[in-house]
Amino acid sequence: MRADAVRNRGLLIEVALDAFTHHKDVTLGAIAKQAGVGIGTLYRHFPTREALIEAVYRTELEKLCDAAPELLETHGPEAALREWMDRFIDYAATKQDLKEALQAVIAMGVNPFEHSRAKLTEAVSGLLTPLGARTEPLDLMALLVGVAQNGDPDQARRMLDLIMDGILHGAAARTAPPAPGPR
Repeated sequence: MRADAVRNRGLLIEVALDAFTHHKDVTLGAIAKQAGVGIGTLYRHFPTREALIEAVYRTELEKLCDAAPELLETHGPEAALREWMDRFIDYAATKQDLKEALQAVIAMGVNPFEHSRAKLTEAVSGLLTPLGARTEPLDLMALLVGVAQNGDPDQARRMLDLIMDGILHGAAARTAPPAPGPR
């Protein structure tokens, strides 16, 4: 793709994310106009509304998953995991905002979630491994989904603190030297 086509595609996805999360019945024409491109440009990149919604979802998922190794490079393992969990909560909120739009995509026979699980599992595994954590990636994701559905940001932060404490306790127990036996 040419540089301007890549830029236009990215801009359309960015505008569509905002539009789909704040205006449920937004038209593709309105998205194209707000992105500063013609409707033909939008349709060249995304032939259907569902294709645009799926691209928005996949882009947000990629950002989240790509953040895991980047966070490990710039933070310690504990801080990287905690920051990623905070980002997961934000991602889940976006996904919730896109819920109706994603349901329309699924109704058309496309399941954007099939590849999500593998990508997320890989990201979580990469964050847990340096900690020596015993936590299963799918278990952590299930906990994070539960926290995200809560809706109270203050309580979500406290719940994430509890999850981190549990992960770190499990990792410490795994690496601790055995207790001396009775003499």
